[in-house]
Amino acid sequence: MRVSVIIPTRNEREAISHVLADLPADLVSEVIVVDSNSTDGTPDLAACAGARVISEPRRGYGRACLTGLAHAQNPDIVVFLDGDYSDRPSELPLLLAPIIEGRADITLGSRLDAEGAHPALPWHQVFGNRLAARIISLLYGVQISDLGPFRAARIDVLRELRLEQFTYGWAVEMILKGAKAGYRVVEVPVSYYPRIGKSKISGTVRGTIGAGWSILTLIARYYFGGNGPSRCTRHEHPRSDPDAISSSPK
Repeated sequence: MRVSVIIPTRNEREAISHVLADLPADLVSEVIVVDSNSTDGTPDLAACAGARVISEPRRGYGRACLTGLAHAQNPDIVVFLDGDYSDRPSELPLLLAPIIEGRADITLGSRLDAEGAHPALPWHQVFGNRLAARIISLLYGVQISDLGPFRAARIDVLRELRLEQFTYGWAVEMILKGAKAGYRVVEVPVSYYPRIGKSKISGTVRGTIGAGWSILTLIARYYFGGNGPSRCTRHEHPRSDPDAISSSPK
């Protein structure tokens, strides 16, 4: 089973070596670092550590993830992971287990269920994540507590969902479309630590407001507007569709 790990980065020089060193080599087939205009040498450090580095000059977390998907080489499962070392890559088996065992199609690492992880999150981030997760649970019927970035999914699921959010909406689009299509979204508790370096989103007022507004409006739009595959249109055995990934921005 091939597992591709996609790590978006922008000026993560202090953290990226720790992230790459902690990935379980026996489980990971390839590591793709998608770098957005780093000026601190992050791409060089990642390449020296064995990662394949893709440059994505256009801004946007979701865009970086989609660019990584477009470059993944025949994976069965794709893992998304931040490059700031707040999540622990060594806990990758926790995310993979439900998928490998056939109990999940998408797994989310919950920072709010793990012992000791909660204090590392700023209060406003805890509040926003709990609020958004609660709304999603009520509207979409999927029981989650967090919108953490450490997550994994089967490649055929990602292809069918046709993800398209380029910025903050990436955090919820996979969950919303997956729930609407009837896929099994399973949370697992993961550790969480203070990030190395300054956050590009939650560390700024503008980023926090922008992310929150984008996420809440997306939840409402997908629910009332019917965006994404629905339970009645989902294939029982989703077919691989290379065009769904190759059409993502590169």
